[in-house]
Amino acid sequence: MTALSPIKVDSETDKRIADAAHFLGRTKKDIVDAAVNEYIEAHRDEINHAIRASLSRIDGTRASLVSEISGLSRAELDELGGVPE
Repeated sequence: MTALSPIKVDSETDKRIADAAHFLGRTKKDIVDAAVNEYIEAHRDEINHAIRASLSRIDGTRASLVSEISGLSRAELDELGGVPE
């Protein structure tokens, strides 16, 4: 069995998921799984472009990794004490 990870959606989205599941005779999980898979397929090129852009900003230093993960610039990291190599 696959581990489940709860997600939070606003009440209107939850209602739409529940309505779709009810009228299609499927579970809410099935609806969310299908929606996410369709969204990712529809945006695959954009996602791949973002991955390549992210990888291009990593130069092998810890600071570049921390910067990419945190969203903080190198200057901001330096202001906070820097990142030891």
